[in-house]
Amino acid sequence: MLHSLPVDDRIEAMRRFTRFYTRRLGVLREGLLDSPFSLTEARVLYELAHRPDPTAGELCEALDLDPGYLSRILKRFEEQGLVQRTRSSQDARQSHLALTGKGREAFSPLDRQSREQIAALLEHLSDADQRRLVAAMSTIETRLGDGAMAKGSFTLRAHRPGDMGWIVHRHGALYAQEYGWDETFEALVAEIVAGFIKNFNPQKERCWIAERNGDILGSIFIVKQSDEIAKLRLLYVELHARGLGVGKRLVDEAIRFSREQGYRQVTLWTNDVLHAARGIYTRAGFRLVTSEPHHSFGHDLVGENWILDL
Repeated sequence: MLHSLPVDDRIEAMRRFTRFYTRRLGVLREGLLDSPFSLTEARVLYELAHRPDPTAGELCEALDLDPGYLSRILKRFEEQGLVQRTRSSQDARQSHLALTGKGREAFSPLDRQSREQIAALLEHLSDADQRRLVAAMSTIETRLGDGAMAKGSFTLRAHRPGDMGWIVHRHGALYAQEYGWDETFEALVAEIVAGFIKNFNPQKERCWIAERNGDILGSIFIVKQSDEIAKLRLLYVELHARGLGVGKRLVDEAIRFSREQGYRQVTLWTNDVLHAARGIYTRAGFRLVTSEPHHSFGHDLVGENWILDL
């Protein structure tokens, strides 16, 4: 297991991966994707194509480049007619940069070939393997990032085929890992999602999947308990997505939907050991109404019923 590796072995594992990845993408070649541009030059073109009139300072910060090095690249691009400068109306000391028509023509095949290269790397992988690969890359980006992956950098979508099996699997794996719960909890989750699909009422019920770049970060359900009461179920957030505001966003969306569909109240059942979830419920306005000890999932627990009046 990686956590048992000595520090030197972990360092070598990371170095081995970076050597593999740079070779696999061919970024060490003189021209990236058989173009006349180096990797750094291609990154500058990419930023210019996707940022609205940035300054050189903004590019330096985005790419972590030495100002002098970037200045030489931009000067060369200007000489080639790929980039134009416009003096800032707010600060005469600064200029805004933009690709010219020629610059966009130069960038377009580079961008297309880059997409085709990645598509070729993915095409031999199954959908499940592609999901795992994207999730692993997201984990690397989160763990080694500098905070750029800010709160809210994810989207919510409705469920689709394959999601329910994933939700059952992740609940079983995560709760076993974090709380030592046994497979009877996974069985309960499977019963809940099976009932949701069999009896799904799209006017009064919903499942939301939090996702970023194909990586599922968490989910939540609203199911109909009665005409006036909705039940919030199966909130979960992946470990690598904690701290991004995923749980709060999911709960807020579930409450908003419940209010819009005319429910007067939202209920939920949880356990007192789930401190993070309880904190989200409290901040959202839920109140604890009853609690009762029980033995479930291989542990002595305290179950809790919470209510939110809409």
